[in-house]
Amino acid sequence: MQVSGFDWDSGNRSKLVSHGVTVSEIEAVFHNRPFIEPDLVHSDAEDRFKAVGKTHDGRYVFIVFTFRGTSSHRLIRPISARFMHAKEIAIYEKAISKIQD
Repeated sequence: MQVSGFDWDSGNRSKLVSHGVTVSEIEAVFHNRPFIEPDLVHSDAEDRFKAVGKTHDGRYVFIVFTFRGTSSHRLIRPISARFMHAKEIAIYEKAISKIQD
């Protein structure tokens, strides 16, 4: 699927910043090939996804997002983001090492 950018407005921007994650950190995670899976629990009204990955500075981030736009002009719409806890980082690193082997 071709994605052409991000859907930012004051609603999601202020919510994400309140968790300490910056817009540039969230965008960096997507540029660094995150692990993405469907968020089946919270996908009642729209398809939602979970992404976990690293920023350019190596900080681990957990992001919930959806897609907006048309099939030819898709945007990533971040819904929530936070830094991962040590236990989550360990699980992520173990999963990534299995994929890379």
